[in-house]
Amino acid sequence: MAGTLYLVATPIGNLGDVTARALETLRTVGLLACEDTRHSRILLDHFGITGKDLVSLPAFAEGQRAGRILDRIEAGEDCALVTDAGSPGISDPGEKLVAEALERGLKVEPVPGPTALVAALSASGLPTGRFHFLGFLPRKGPERRAMLDEVAPLSATCVLYESPRRLAETLVDLQEAWGDRRACVARELTKLHEEFVRGPLSALVARYAGEETRGEVVVLVEGRTGEQRWSEDELLRALESGLARGEKLKPLSTELARRAGWPGQEVYRLGLGLKQR
Repeated sequence: MAGTLYLVATPIGNLGDVTARALETLRTVGLLACEDTRHSRILLDHFGITGKDLVSLPAFAEGQRAGRILDRIEAGEDCALVTDAGSPGISDPGEKLVAEALERGLKVEPVPGPTALVAALSASGLPTGRFHFLGFLPRKGPERRAMLDEVAPLSATCVLYESPRRLAETLVDLQEAWGDRRACVARELTKLHEEFVRGPLSALVARYAGEETRGEVVVLVEGRTGEQRWSEDELLRALESGLARGEKLKPLSTELARRAGWPGQEVYRLGLGLKQR
């Protein structure tokens, strides 16, 4: 009889957030698939859990290593998947392993618990009824801009993860793409130096400019508010008017994209067309 794949959420900082069910599962299974076995061993040692077979499943090798783990589950072993922090599969290893397990007809059982995006959203002060999770943005280039433009018209709060090294640059990109919306930077959640910084994107850009930020970061930005999306004719008239006043196209496009509910890249393209006439 085949075993079960358990997806075990682990603390994102404060070890007191681990659930009783998570500990019971980790004590019961014999096989643990870990994003980083060294990191997981610290957690196991803290709770006195020993005698487990730990195998490595980092994100960059999930596709290559998933098969061997699933073979063992098919043969009857129960396996718990744990990542360095939070819920497996949420911008962490797990998505491919789960998909292949289901293709094989194996049982997949979540053991829910901490996740940074929900913790950050709940205390952000931004609307929580609907939200759109972006994970990690593409680092730069057309793919990054395309993703920002894709979600610009959404009224749902946007939540994303970011490296502390790229936070300042990302906040600038968010303001340029979406305008000066309300936002929040949540850092080091549940840890000693937990921090929430709330305000318009322009204030957050100034706050983090040139600062060496540390720790895990979640960025939350309010969705689009205000009037319905402008028609193309309305947008072209606004572009013509702004260019006639001598405004520069890039900041004009950013501002009009925010007001009109259009992707910034598309507004800029229309503006270039007007200038070339």
